[in-house]
Amino acid sequence: MNTTKIARKLRTRIGRFSGELSKGLCIKAQDFVSEMVYGLQAAESVLLTEIARTLEEDISIKKTEERLSRNLQRPGLGDTVQENLLRMAESHIGKDTLLIIDPSDLSKKYAQKMQYLATVRDGSEHELASGYWMLHIIGAEVDSNTMTPLYHRLWSAEAPDFTSENDEILRGIDAVGRHIGKRGIWVCDRGGDRINLFDPILERGYRFLFRLVGNRSLIFNRQTLLAEEIAQQCPCMLRKTITRIKQDKEITYDLRIGFRKVRLPTRPEQLYLLVVHGLGNVPLMLLTNEPITRSYKRLWHTLQMYFKRWSIEETIRYVKTCYDLENVRVLNYPGLQNLMPLVLAAAFFAACVLDHDARLRVMAGYVERAAKRVFGIPDFKYYALADGLRSLFSRHPGSPVTRVKEQCQDQMPLFAWDSS
Repeated sequence: MNTTKIARKLRTRIGRFSGELSKGLCIKAQDFVSEMVYGLQAAESVLLTEIARTLEEDISIKKTEERLSRNLQRPGLGDTVQENLLRMAESHIGKDTLLIIDPSDLSKKYAQKMQYLATVRDGSEHELASGYWMLHIIGAEVDSNTMTPLYHRLWSAEAPDFTSENDEILRGIDAVGRHIGKRGIWVCDRGGDRINLFDPILERGYRFLFRLVGNRSLIFNRQTLLAEEIAQQCPCMLRKTITRIKQDKEITYDLRIGFRKVRLPTRPEQLYLLVVHGLGNVPLMLLTNEPITRSYKRLWHTLQMYFKRWSIEETIRYVKTCYDLENVRVLNYPGLQNLMPLVLAAAFFAACVLDHDARLRVMAGYVERAAKRVFGIPDFKYYALADGLRSLFSRHPGSPVTRVKEQCQDQMPLFAWDSS
C-alpha cells in the first residue's frame, strides 16, 4: 500500500470534514478548526505544543502554540462546532438508537492556575479532587459495537454562568433533541434518578430508561411505595445466566428478571419498573416508559439496553486516553469549553466518518494496519484507528488541508471548447 498517498488523502478528507464542522465561522476560525482536528489526530494529544509540532509551520513552535491558544478562546466557537457536528450525526441515529448520557469528571489534581477549578469526584481514584465536570452523550446500538459521539461539554460549579447539573444535562438533551427529534431512547445510570429530569423528559415526549437509586417513590396498585419495596415483592418470570469480565476475571451471574407497571406520584404517564435480582445484594431497578410485556424476548432486550450503558464506558475511556484529555494544560475556561467539541469531532471522524462510510472503509483498513497491533484488531477498534492515524501522519508529515475548494458546477466555461 502507498502510505504516502493514503496520508495525503486522509488530510484532504479531514479538510472536507472540518469545512462542514466550521460552517458559520470566519475564515481564520475555519482554518483553526481544520488545524485542530488534524493536529488532534496526528498528535493524539490535546497539548497545544504537540499539536503545533504536527502543523509543519515555518515559524517557532512557541508562536504556533500562542496562535492556537488565542484562537481557542474565540467566543461561540465551541457552540458552532457542536451544532454542526450534531447536524452531521443526525443520519447515524435511528428510531431505537440508544442515547447514552454519561456525566463524568476531568480531574486536575495538581493544577492551580486553571480558571474556575472546582471540587469533583475522581471516578478512577474514587476520591475528591480539583477539576471540572463533563457530560458525554453517545449514540449506540444494542447489537453493534459501533458508536456515534454526539455531545461533549465541560463545566465548572465555580463558573459565574453555572446554575445546576440538572440544567447542564437538560442542555445536552435539548441540543441533541433539536436535531434528532424523538428518535432514540435516552439511557442513564443512577445519576439520572431525579424528578427534575423525569418531568422535562416526559413533557418533551422522549423515551427513556433510567436506573433508580431505590428510594424513589412510585405508585403501584394505587399505593405510594418506595421502588425498593416494589422490587422486593416483584415476581420474576425470566431466568438468565450471564458472564462478565471484572478485573480480568470471569464472573457468572444468575439473573431473575420481572417487572411492574408503575407511575410517578406527580405524573399521569404509564411507566414500567424492570427488576433484576442477582447482580448484587440490592435488586437492579430500571424505570422506563418503553412498554414491557411478559415476553421473555422483550424483558431481555430491555435489560440489554441498560447493559449497553456499561459497555459505553470504554468509549469514554477511549476519548480520554487517545487524546490524553486529562493532561490538558489550557488555563482559560472558555478555551477549555471550546476544546471539548473539537476533541469530540476528532473522535467522530475516526468512529463515524472513517468507520461508517462505505467508501472510506478500505482506507480505514489501511489505517488499522498502520497501527501495527501485536494482538490484532479487537472488536472495539477505535484505539487502533486513532493509533493508525497518528502513525501515518508521523511517517508522512505535511500541512493540514484547511479549506477544500469545491469546483462550482454552475460556472460558465471560459472558452467554448471547455464545455466538453
